[in-house]
Amino acid sequence: MTDTLRPVETAVPAAAPTATGNPHKLKRSIGIVGGTLLTLSCVTPASTLFVVVPDLFSSLGTATALTIAIGSLLCIAVAFCYSELGTLIPSAGGEYAMVSTMAGRLAGWLVFVLSLLVVMIVPPVIAMGTADYLAPIVHLNPSIAGAAVMLLATLAGLLDLRANAWITGIFLVLEVIAAGVVAVLGFAHSERGAGSLVSLQVSGSGGHTDTVTAMLVVSGLAIALFITQGFSTAVYLSEELENPRRNVARTVLATLAISTVIILVPVIAITMGAPDLSALTGGDISTMVTAWSNSAVGTFVSLCVALAIINAGIVMVIQNSRVLFASARDKAWPGPVNKGLSRLGRFGSPWVATLLVGVPGAALCFVNLDTLYGVTGVSVTAMYLLVAVAALLARRGHHRHTPAWRMPLWPAVPVLLIAVLGYILTQQETVYLLWTGGITAVATLYWAFYLRPRRDTRWLVSIPEDEQV
Repeated sequence: MTDTLRPVETAVPAAAPTATGNPHKLKRSIGIVGGTLLTLSCVTPASTLFVVVPDLFSSLGTATALTIAIGSLLCIAVAFCYSELGTLIPSAGGEYAMVSTMAGRLAGWLVFVLSLLVVMIVPPVIAMGTADYLAPIVHLNPSIAGAAVMLLATLAGLLDLRANAWITGIFLVLEVIAAGVVAVLGFAHSERGAGSLVSLQVSGSGGHTDTVTAMLVVSGLAIALFITQGFSTAVYLSEELENPRRNVARTVLATLAISTVIILVPVIAITMGAPDLSALTGGDISTMVTAWSNSAVGTFVSLCVALAIINAGIVMVIQNSRVLFASARDKAWPGPVNKGLSRLGRFGSPWVATLLVGVPGAALCFVNLDTLYGVTGVSVTAMYLLVAVAALLARRGHHRHTPAWRMPLWPAVPVLLIAVLGYILTQQETVYLLWTGGITAVATLYWAFYLRPRRDTRWLVSIPEDEQV
């Protein structure tokens, strides 16, 4: 079981190191509204709809909505696990703090590596979609545009968290409007009935219609889980949420429900309103919007999406910098690295960690997009599986009596989730499993040869003093 650091002083200013060298704490500055805005923005429904969903349309056709719906149902079970664990272990470390505490240090370290893969890859994946939606105004190289968005998001991530909650809230309103416009236009121009949502058809080569098999749907669930993955941001922000015992669970569950509606309803509308199966499989949503309305509406929607992508970049950089900050505070690295990553700036943000998330993220915009999608899907699925294992262990010992939000139908929910996610992993492409497995193997060697021999001074997962029982 992991060690837990307990600060001697609890009233140390957020920007200053403690006298004894104990870990810094992030300040509580946001309530449930601000946390929900930030978390919804990390899900970034519109940018996910316009950037990630077209990839599903190309492989799943009319089965896309069904796949996302199944993925959303699975995410309810995942959200239950996050809600219970997040209120038991409210730490900026998110998944790794929860899993380390419940399942041991090695399991927590592997979750940290998987979460680091996700948090480093997802922002550039989304950011590279910017160029497509700025096309009505200016034509840009997708990689260069994505890198610029990442750098802009990094600068915004250095600001105060409360200020970012309002910035992202404004952008969120615009992206919800864009998703709403797409839904209204799609339903208003329906070419096929609701039965098409389960027709399982995709346009093949030469204009032929191919059938989407059940195995393709199962394989697509990894990306479907990724589509609503951002609800876990509430757990990363738990150190900065007021009254986390109550607000973490509320934020996680509310965000999942809202984001599912914002994403799934337009997907259903697009499936029913696409001019033909070939257009649906092509996944060019902007072209369909323009055909349903006019160029002005198409331009408005495209610009809203571009802003949504920038919004997503800001929130993801905020979230991801907290992961690195927490890992340094928990002494996952050599001393000088820990010291640098745990530095807090004048606005209370971990500025070194923010730069180390944003700048490499800009570089990843020049990596093959399919590879990024594949590795992310495998990493998210594996991470959820380990979180479910931790949730299965969450009621042992003194944790059984800790005040926290408790999921219904425990332990059936985590047991079923472990089985389903394990099966989904077996259906992923071998190359992506090898990439993710190779990175995880290297991380295990780091654990074996550096962290484990220094178990008294390294990888000591900390929980804020005022949240412990």
